[in-house]
Amino acid sequence: MSELVVWGIPSCSTVKKARAFLTARGLAHRFADLRSTPPSSSTIGVWVEAFGTKALRNTSGGSYRALPDDKDRWSDARWIEAFAADPMLIKRPIIERAGQAVLVGFKDDDVARVFG
Repeated sequence: MSELVVWGIPSCSTVKKARAFLTARGLAHRFADLRSTPPSSSTIGVWVEAFGTKALRNTSGGSYRALPDDKDRWSDARWIEAFAADPMLIKRPIIERAGQAVLVGFKDDDVARVFG
């Protein structure tokens, strides 16, 4: 299988769950910490193309709640800028396979679809 990369933060329980799932199934993966090695705007742009900005928004975090009220009217370009400026706005984890984003978040139905 192609290299898997799990983007997230080490303390996130959903990221921990995703990494444990992959490890339990013998799926080697590399961890990319959103805080210490934030993704580039171009990487975020690829994620936006794959999932859209709504799916990428971490709406439960303080960073999201601190955004202005007009955030629901922002363009994709504005969201990419915001995600790049504050990676805590990005829903976690994002899992890439062979450089392609295949999953955002970690819900059982989505995991079954991607990893069988």
